[in-house]
Amino acid sequence: RGPGCSCLFSSSFPLFLLLLFILHPTIFRERSWLESQIPLSQVNESSVYVEYHFSFASRLCIMNTLSEANGNFAIYLLKMLCENNPSKNVCYSPMSISSALAMVLLGAKGDTAVQMSQVSCVSSHTYKDIHQGFQSLLSNLNKPNRKYLLRMANRLFAESTCEFLPVSYINRMIDSTPEPWKIPELLLGGSVDSATRLVLVNALYFKGKWQKEFDKERTREMPFKINQRETRPVQMMYQKDVFKLAYVKEVEAKMLVMPYDGMELSLIVLLPVDGVDLSKVENNLTFEKLMSWTKPDFMRSTRAEVLLPKFKLQEDYDMKSVFQHLGMVDVFQEGKADLSGMSLERNLCVSECVHKSVVEVNEEGTEAAASTMVNICCYSSGGDPRFCADHPFLFFIRHNETNTLLFCGRFSSP
Repeated sequence: RGPGCSCLFSSSFPLFLLLLFILHPTIFRERSWLESQIPLSQVNESSVYVEYHFSFASRLCIMNTLSEANGNFAIYLLKMLCENNPSKNVCYSPMSISSALAMVLLGAKGDTAVQMSQVSCVSSHTYKDIHQGFQSLLSNLNKPNRKYLLRMANRLFAESTCEFLPVSYINRMIDSTPEPWKIPELLLGGSVDSATRLVLVNALYFKGKWQKEFDKERTREMPFKINQRETRPVQMMYQKDVFKLAYVKEVEAKMLVMPYDGMELSLIVLLPVDGVDLSKVENNLTFEKLMSWTKPDFMRSTRAEVLLPKFKLQEDYDMKSVFQHLGMVDVFQEGKADLSGMSLERNLCVSECVHKSVVEVNEEGTEAAASTMVNICCYSSGGDPRFCADHPFLFFIRHNETNTLLFCGRFSSP
């Protein structure tokens, strides 16, 4: 099993059977003489009903397990990227990276599959159903009536099946959708040559408006404290309204949850109090804690002043070196990579795995491409609290229904 991954189906399955028994007792007893006279086709409708709900429960289990795995992977990766770049901005899409890994994991076998599932936080019995899990997850993310824009593109370019397409074609693939991806060239010239075996390409584009937009006329230039000694100017947005706020004692940080239009997505901001280094939040953060801290019971909707900087982050990462550092090494080595689930080619391996991400937060909204109750203390009454993000903070864009983290990052400097 991967770290932190569990299946909710095992605990809810007996209850599911009990409900079916109460609501549909005829399914679970012997057929009477009268029922035996009913055409089999009509009886089969009940069987189809049961099979459908068993299938639905199974898909729900896989999707929930996958969401948790993606969440654990997201925080795991956040800690590593922040540690490698202690004073720099960090911006990436764990959803984009996870789905790209899933494409390769489906064809991986042996130690290659074990290493990939461990890094992805996907348990051994789950990765076999990973395709179905992502299908259910993406269906939830792309409901027809959603009020946000989400586009994903996945491609796996392989030398073993055809001559490699030029870099220009791969970059055009990212820009071939009706909406601009906001992502510059994904691959640089010269990164694909005759020795390249597999190139993994994935892009995710998101655009959402706030439930209530900031007033542009109230945006002002303010100093942003990079550290105790250095400040830089930033355009600070201002809004006074009812927000979900909390104070997390464990890491000495304020927390803000801002909904996007439709309430399906939220921006979560973790801001350490003055004098506390952001590394304390980073080091103690887990996906389980983040979900616990943002539960409705642990937060309070209160009228508050919120000051949030306008920012646009654009980052790119060589995920090959990142994954190798995390222990996923075989898939990148010719002769060691076991991708026999997708090809019989013995020397097939992944040559390139790059990730670029762009997140822009402004008055209208966001445009982006690519524990216990003791630890939570709600703001006390008496005067409007103030949430002023004028020093480094962590941010997350979350799909609320599935708890899927679409984007994660750290804003350290304008």
